[in-house]
Amino acid sequence: MSDEYEMSYAHPDSVEGLLQRGRGLGAVRALQDPAGSAGFVYDGILRDWRWDGVDDRSLYLARLIQDLELPLAPVVDQLAGDEDACLRACEVLELLALAGSEEAREGLREYVRTGGHWVCVLESIADVWPPEWWEDLGDVARLRIGAEPELPWFAEPWTRFGIDVRGRPATPRQSLAGLGTAELLALLAEDRTRDETTFDALRALNGREPAEGLIPLVPSLGTVDGRRPLPLVTRAVERLGALALPAARDWARSDRPWLARLGADVLADHSGPEVLPGLVAELAGQWAARAWCGPCRTARRLARFGPDAAGAVPYLRRFWLRTPHSYERTACLEALIAIDRSGLDFVLTESLWDCEETARLSAIASAPASPEVLGRIAVLRDDPMETPEVRAAARARLSAPSGPPPP
Repeated sequence: MSDEYEMSYAHPDSVEGLLQRGRGLGAVRALQDPAGSAGFVYDGILRDWRWDGVDDRSLYLARLIQDLELPLAPVVDQLAGDEDACLRACEVLELLALAGSEEAREGLREYVRTGGHWVCVLESIADVWPPEWWEDLGDVARLRIGAEPELPWFAEPWTRFGIDVRGRPATPRQSLAGLGTAELLALLAEDRTRDETTFDALRALNGREPAEGLIPLVPSLGTVDGRRPLPLVTRAVERLGALALPAARDWARSDRPWLARLGADVLADHSGPEVLPGLVAELAGQWAARAWCGPCRTARRLARFGPDAAGAVPYLRRFWLRTPHSYERTACLEALIAIDRSGLDFVLTESLWDCEETARLSAIASAPASPEVLGRIAVLRDDPMETPEVRAAARARLSAPSGPPPP
């Protein structure tokens, strides 16, 4: 989010602060006072309260608009703002259209016909809506595209309309997927300037069983300036798991910061209980510094130790309650489930309304089978705005022996 709003979150116990953070409790309390909460909901679309771009908000805000029965006009009007504001409104409206709102659907279609940021809006709805909802806009697209300073990047919906796109290479790069693992490793071992072939080789390796032969090559897989690992290297090392431990001890002592950091990460992810006190201290330090980015990795490492990591529980609870970074909040919830489930029934129930898909998935799997919980899971199962993964998890939970939701 922008610096202008970075430190201006409302108190985490207020309705405004809860909604800014995407907490489930914010949605529940807003439903108790729709008129008093409406301004906060609209503000969540007008201003980007996400701490980081990986945080989810669109579905959360669309549900609030629907459940509080708020007028759509302020959201439709926001399409006329700058590109970022326009896209936030677009993402909410396209979900409401999936839920049956003709006003949302026609508002976006009219914007494609007349709006300034129509290119990104058309690309967005083409990604989410069924083709029959937007295919008839081809004549509009062909008429308007000539006035754009640049051709679009993405194939859909433009190639369907017979419009060229500049992001599509004339001749696609040859796939390396047909090469054997030894051949891919040989390509990575070549002493030459790193190029697209290196990226393609790493991508192919990441699509098959982890290759132990990659380990001795890792120190050579940095950028030319020596400041960062090449793309996909970190993912390839993560997939190696404990196989990389012996080499990681040497990497952690490297004078190249990226390699030292990669080695330290491997050690933290796969070492034994001797690292537990250091991890608890690390989480405590992150809380003292209010470091909203980073505790998720510490939380996941602590979760490996289950109840032995009980010393981390107070910090995990504080982060869960107060962090504005909703993606990080989910990791804290998952760690609490692994370490100490006592007192989590309310937390898990609230998380059924959370903005983050992963939080809702955790809640569906672990929340107590109360009438309120099973009723909410039924809502998630039947919500056309919800993600396929959440709907599937909800169906599975409701078909389990604990029984269906109440009538």
